[in-house]
Amino acid sequence: MARKGTALVAMAALCWGISGGIAGVLLNDGWDAFVVSFFRGAIGLLFVLLWLALRPGASGLANRKLWFWSVIAGLGVAGNFAFYFLSIRQSSVAVAATLMYCAPVFVYLVSFVLKLERSTPLKWVAIGMVMLGIVLLTGVYENGAGGVTLIGAGAGLLAGLSYAVFIFGFKYAAPHGTPQAILVIAFAALVTVFIWLVEANQVMAVFRSPSWPLFMLLGVLGAGLSFTLYIIGLHHTAPSVASVVAMVEPVSATLFGVAVLNESLAGLQIVGMGLILITATALAFYSSAR
Repeated sequence: MARKGTALVAMAALCWGISGGIAGVLLNDGWDAFVVSFFRGAIGLLFVLLWLALRPGASGLANRKLWFWSVIAGLGVAGNFAFYFLSIRQSSVAVAATLMYCAPVFVYLVSFVLKLERSTPLKWVAIGMVMLGIVLLTGVYENGAGGVTLIGAGAGLLAGLSYAVFIFGFKYAAPHGTPQAILVIAFAALVTVFIWLVEANQVMAVFRSPSWPLFMLLGVLGAGLSFTLYIIGLHHTAPSVASVVAMVEPVSATLFGVAVLNESLAGLQIVGMGLILITATALAFYSSAR
């Protein structure tokens, strides 16, 4: 089951990578980061509401712990969406992605403090290799210091912290109810947050825009389908391992850029991609063997 769990997390990361490319297109077209985040979560909510309607049995909706942890997870997702897009606005995609993927550091620290996992040299080597791979893949080392604002750096780190929050929220919500019930509560919390952050005229403009199919695809891949796969996989995977395996997202996002946006990869970026894939695969086998 551990191997199946890591595979589902990897599939979710692939969806996130593709949706990241879609979000990049929308942001480049001038759409507000909060509006993009709102529609990503709102369409995801519709997706999981349909799932819950089709499979309502044993949902656990009467369980208070389910509601508590699901709301925590939803707030984590909201923060991740918002801070990640804000970081892109204030710095660059490379800087924002690298800072956001400091999330495993937060996950490990919390896991060690709460004695959920034991610190081992292998885990620290793995996280170091993956972080090195992400730095090489994104080419963040080529950005000048003047290109990174304090807001951009802070938002990127907060995106990573938010990512760690929803990892733990989903993990502790899973034993108390079905995945679809957890996701409905989480996305409802997310939508509630963004309702107060977006302007009504911008929301209505989406429905009159030719970009609405991209918003729909972003919601399905970036929220509905991906988080369904993720929460099921996380139920059978340690939080720290899941956070590292999910780092294949930058790989799929980069491939999207090459295939769709006509971007190119340098030699060191290919090396970084290899480091991420090899380390994530090794962690998957290590997780299943424990």
